[in-house]
Amino acid sequence: MAEWEKLIPKPRSRFLRVKCLKCGNEQIVFSHAANRVNCNVCGTELAEPAGGRAKIKGEIVAVFE
Repeated sequence: MAEWEKLIPKPRSRFLRVKCLKCGNEQIVFSHAANRVNCNVCGTELAEPAGGRAKIKGEIVAVFE
């Protein structure tokens, strides 16, 4: 492990590709979303804020680090 990796922490937040359970639309959502995120196609809620991390209500397809 390099010296800089010990000193500089990596962020815990990520971007997630979430699939809507109702219509199947895939959308990119921030893991620590501060606002409610709705599906662009049908309007179903995909994520709601829960203090720090957002509560994801859809299916997580991919995680971007």
